[in-house]
Amino acid sequence: MLPARLIKPLFFATLCTSLLGCTHGPQEVQTEQLLKTSHSWDGTAYETYPGTTPELTVLKITIPANTTLKWHTHPMPNVAYVLSGELMVETRSGHQTRLKPGEVLPELVNIPHRGTSGNSPVELIVFYAGAPGLPLSKPD
Repeated sequence: MLPARLIKPLFFATLCTSLLGCTHGPQEVQTEQLLKTSHSWDGTAYETYPGTTPELTVLKITIPANTTLKWHTHPMPNVAYVLSGELMVETRSGHQTRLKPGEVLPELVNIPHRGTSGNSPVELIVFYAGAPGLPLSKPD
């Protein structure tokens, strides 16, 4: 029989080990492919990259509610991931797409477009695959 002074600490240690073993087992890394494409959202194929050193840029962009961005173009492929809010993207020729949180948009390259937010701000994470000295966007 154990001495009384050891019973409480031993019970507590056993309880903690049991609880930790049940709730904190090994976790597996999970991967979910959100997008793999060679064309933008309107079906336009991406062209060959310039033969230079790549430069990756990642931005978090917040667009206020009920805001329409100015017409612009991107000279390189980029992808926008919607964190929150809803965004309608359109081209001058009338193509449109509407994005919600968790959706991914392969952006247009060298095609004028703009976005319009809904009744709440839009938060985006945008990944640009550019080159040194190449602007991320240009007004159109």
